[in-house]
Amino acid sequence: MKAPIQPNSTESITLPRRPVLAALAALAGLGLWRAAPSMAAERAVVIPSPKDDQTAADAASETAVLAGGCFWGVQGVFQHVKGVNSAVSGYAGGDAASANYDAVGLGNTGHAEAVRITYDPRQISFGRLLQIYFSVAHNPTELNRQGPDTGTQYRSTIFPANAEQTRIAKSYIAQLDKAKVFGKPIATTIEPLKAFYPAEGYHQDFMTRNPDHPYIAFNDLPKVDNLKRVFPEIYRVKPVLVRSGA
Repeated sequence: MKAPIQPNSTESITLPRRPVLAALAALAGLGLWRAAPSMAAERAVVIPSPKDDQTAADAASETAVLAGGCFWGVQGVFQHVKGVNSAVSGYAGGDAASANYDAVGLGNTGHAEAVRITYDPRQISFGRLLQIYFSVAHNPTELNRQGPDTGTQYRSTIFPANAEQTRIAKSYIAQLDKAKVFGKPIATTIEPLKAFYPAEGYHQDFMTRNPDHPYIAFNDLPKVDNLKRVFPEIYRVKPVLVRSGA
């Protein structure tokens, strides 16, 4: 059992699915974790743009659903991307009955922690979103895990919204694998999007609301730093938040 998470709390979270939290909390108590966030940060990989990308779009808004480990960090990264109007943490891959944090944490629901990104295709393309996803948002070579988190709920998965997204995703994975930019094959799967279920409110905007949380400091804030460094032209300082609707 895990202790309940209070919406605005950065205290007393004991999650079995976050095995490093106890150790990080101890370091935090000693004032040591601030000195070493990069030790646990996933390494950013500079990768080429997709050769096959979205065609010119007339629509002002489209969506993409991406899973890449804990949704706190993936949401936090895309909230800082220009052209993104919304990034919502949630669950994809399973059914409505099991689309809740307790059930998904068991790892047998078919769900992955995912983020639904609503974006303006006139400002940023689906392929560009995938470039960020593969480069700084997570490590696409890890199978059924990300960093300290293990289980199918942390798998690297693209849930395409349409045939064009499927084509672009398949083409880009093949391109990156052929170029061997990661040194080992990409483990990212492409799965049909049955439905997306927003996560509980306390998970939304978690990185922004809890920047001093040890898990965020070690695993997620460095991803935003990498976004700013690798993609400075599309980095936005003020994140677009779920709660404010900004």
